[in-house]
Amino acid sequence: MLSRSTALALAGLAATVIAASCDIYASGGTPCVAAHSTTRALFSSFNGPLYQVTRSSDNSVMDIRTLSAGGVANAASQDSFCSGTTCTISIIYDQTSRANHLTRAPGGGAASGADNLAVANAAPVHLNGQKVYGVFIPPGTGYRNDVATGTATGDEAQGMYAVLDGTHFNGGCCFDYGNAETSNDDTGNGHMEAIYFGNSRTWGTGAGNGPWVMADLENGLFAGSTAGNNPALPTITDRFVTAVVKGQPNNFALKGGNAASGGLTTFYNGPRPNVSGYNPMKKEGAIILGIGGDNSRGAQGTFYEGVMTSGFPSDATESQVQANIVAAKYTT
Repeated sequence: MLSRSTALALAGLAATVIAASCDIYASGGTPCVAAHSTTRALFSSFNGPLYQVTRSSDNSVMDIRTLSAGGVANAASQDSFCSGTTCTISIIYDQTSRANHLTRAPGGGAASGADNLAVANAAPVHLNGQKVYGVFIPPGTGYRNDVATGTATGDEAQGMYAVLDGTHFNGGCCFDYGNAETSNDDTGNGHMEAIYFGNSRTWGTGAGNGPWVMADLENGLFAGSTAGNNPALPTITDRFVTAVVKGQPNNFALKGGNAASGGLTTFYNGPRPNVSGYNPMKKEGAIILGIGGDNSRGAQGTFYEGVMTSGFPSDATESQVQANIVAAKYTT
């Protein structure tokens, strides 16, 4: 039996456990339905595998776990397993109980044949001084889950954020994270709602030369209710970027900020695009990373962490999530 002093000490320790991103969303009434990261746990209690690597020399696989519950990835275990050869990231595990894991994207309407997998050690960074690896995505690389559960469909509300490398981008279509078609084909306006990051000029643009955070709603990258240029949308200059997209009936919002310091800035919060097909939305609920909904795979970027929620998160909740991201101390 624990002594009274020990019990009090343990209770105090439990009270000081720092809530992680998905704990914050749950407290705000908009729980995570997907949570992906190769760098850290997104629940304070999570101590399972973050991702799986496959070794090219013999096709052996290894799960890379957290160093501790709620902690960062055990990159040293990857380094040891992959020593002398190359490893790729074969699974990015969902940290929720829904098992919405991301694996190699299959071919789609824009590009046939399965996509490439990311090289496992291509995006080293540090969290609070501890080395971890992001997901470095060159053109031709992508991840997907076409049978996700709990994600928004139709006009249902959802929220998303992603932490990205603000210096790794291009103008190709489309470096996305979020909700997409379950068929791997372009099924029309409003069938997607995903975070886009890059400087594509085919659909929408912001101020300067980019990159920009926009919403990929299928057949359009939007930063407001109208297509084309939206000068209120700033070019991103930060090394680490927090990108936020959220949507509910006849409303969507974009936010962004420096993932290493400060808060979030709202770039847009207003009606759906005034183009046919986007109100109401027709989301299908698949999850993509690094590609467009029809497997367009000409883009590049680097992903560190991201989540999708059920419901439309409040500004207060997102501010707390941003504070948690900053506290993780992403550095090069």
